[in-house]
Amino acid sequence: MSTHDKTLKLVTNLDRGGIEGRLAQIRGAAQAANLAELAQMLAGIEGAPRAQLEQTVRTAVKWLADKPAHKGLEAQLELVEINLPNLK
Repeated sequence: MSTHDKTLKLVTNLDRGGIEGRLAQIRGAAQAANLAELAQMLAGIEGAPRAQLEQTVRTAVKWLADKPAHKGLEAQLELVEINLPNLK
């Protein structure tokens, strides 16, 4: 771990707005890191049904699994995944 790594605070009470906000932040970070494919996966998810969000997040986590340089993004997606049951 580098000195720039941050500890991820476990938040388990995100609502739809919080989840979508996190996904937008992750999408922006993916664009900044030249991960166009990941950014595209996360594009247009606002307002999507829960099942679609679950599938998108799982696909994105799997896509990042073999990219150790982007573990921070993977951790953020896992945090979102933990919160998906909060969607109604």
